[in-house]
Amino acid sequence: MAQPRTVTGSFREKPVDNRPEKIKKLERKMKHRSGKKKLNRSVAGNTLLFILMGICGVFMVLPLVMIVNNALKPLDEIYQYPPRIFVHNPTLENFSDLFVLMNNSWVPFSRYILNTIIITLGGMVGHVIIASLAAYPLAKHNFPGKPILFSMVVLSMMFSWTVTQIPQYMIISWLGINNTQLALILPAWAFGMGLYLMKQFMEQLPDSLMESARLQGANEWQIFWKIVMPNVRPAWLTLAIFQFQQMWGNTGGMFLRSEELKPLQYALQQITAGGVSRAGAAAAVTFIIAAVPIIFFLVCQSSILETMTTSGMKD
Repeated sequence: MAQPRTVTGSFREKPVDNRPEKIKKLERKMKHRSGKKKLNRSVAGNTLLFILMGICGVFMVLPLVMIVNNALKPLDEIYQYPPRIFVHNPTLENFSDLFVLMNNSWVPFSRYILNTIIITLGGMVGHVIIASLAAYPLAKHNFPGKPILFSMVVLSMMFSWTVTQIPQYMIISWLGINNTQLALILPAWAFGMGLYLMKQFMEQLPDSLMESARLQGANEWQIFWKIVMPNVRPAWLTLAIFQFQQMWGNTGGMFLRSEELKPLQYALQQITAGGVSRAGAAAAVTFIIAAVPIIFFLVCQSSILETMTTSGMKD
């Protein structure tokens, strides 16, 4: 009599699903939905989006194109009606007229440029350093009065510059730095937006970085300069761009009375006030003033884009 065959090897019984039928149907429904292909924009939609972005880009770059072309236009094309965007007969006479005009003035043109560089670099570098030093304890240390101090910083950004103009002038006079370039540099160091930006960015740094440095014997100054500042480089470069743009266009206002201390923007206003005959020189000065911040931005644009798109770091 034949013996029954035995099946060797591993054999697992199929598990029995004892869940209610409603739960089974719901699970099959969710799998069916998750398996569906997500809808994407059509080719026509993408094309329309790029066309709209291109139109917006043209309107954004148009003022810059006009600044460059106006600096190269002869006087008759500057006052031509209807105005033309692009120059037909480019010339460098506007820059030569500007050179002659400024050399014949009491203060040479190079002095205005030097004053602008001193004011811009002094305000920008000082603001980045002081804002970073003040933001570090607010972001990574706990001490009494910390919420009150940060609330004061946020509240200071809600006031217009014209509201604090008279108190600021009184403080500058009490310090004895009126009619000096420090009268423009020192107020730039106390700009609240920079402190707020640096604090928010430093809070994204993992605390483990600072703790590991302390375990290795680093003090707070070493942690700040060698760990915190290199890791928040996109933030302080972005802050430097904003502050550079603001300081480069400073006219000196009511603080500078001496002609040899005034910046380039003041010279532009004086040239523009000269009438029709100085329109070409005014266009050349406008080009010089606009070109420097644009070049500075192009050099640092990757860092400012990284600051705007960062999602933060976590432990």
